[in-house]
Amino acid sequence: MKKKAFKAALPHTLPICVGFLFLGMSYGFLMRSKGFSFVYPMLMSLFIFAGSMEFVTVNLLLSAYNPLYAFFLTLMVNARHLFYGISMLSTYRNVGIKKLYLIYGMCDETFAVNCSVTPPEDVDRGWFMFFVTLLNQLYWVGGATMGALLGYVIHFDTTGIEFVMTALFIVMFLGQWEEAKDHRPALTGLGCSLVCLLLFGGERFILPAMALIVVCLMLGQRRAERRTGKGAGQ
Repeated sequence: MKKKAFKAALPHTLPICVGFLFLGMSYGFLMRSKGFSFVYPMLMSLFIFAGSMEFVTVNLLLSAYNPLYAFFLTLMVNARHLFYGISMLSTYRNVGIKKLYLIYGMCDETFAVNCSVTPPEDVDRGWFMFFVTLLNQLYWVGGATMGALLGYVIHFDTTGIEFVMTALFIVMFLGQWEEAKDHRPALTGLGCSLVCLLLFGGERFILPAMALIVVCLMLGQRRAERRTGKGAGQ
């Protein structure tokens, strides 16, 4: 049963492996360039397992200790997982103790596979999702550790390597822009970020910007619901 599930899950994770190894190695190189031992990216990728937040954590570790700021920043950056989790409640039902790891190890790519792929009839869905989650995490941990280890022997100018995560978000933004018909949420995010950048500066604008985006989107949703209600009433 487990062997079949592993063989079924592996092909769906190979494209993710390529991206995770590249991004993970970039993260490992970045941590090593900041003076951290390879143990840091290895354990952080294992226990945090949130790519965007791991890149942000580099600066948090090098700045003044502020646990409250780190908590709210982490909450905002990974708030999308709240919605992922709600949508997966029925999918993760009846999978036994594996549910604990499936919840912990869910990332964007794992969510996409487990949510959209139906395993073969002779493959247990719980084990299929388990191996998808496990393989994706192993790719990320392996890439981060490999990059940090290579950082000991390969020395080059790492200036700008932290931009790899920004580039990833830009690509994701452009992809969603092309797919979405309604661009108002994206424009709201850009506008709120720009306003907060001007008001609070480059080092402190993230939390206010995310809070403002959430408020604006909630207000926009309420207006849309009111208009829908009025239209239905007429």
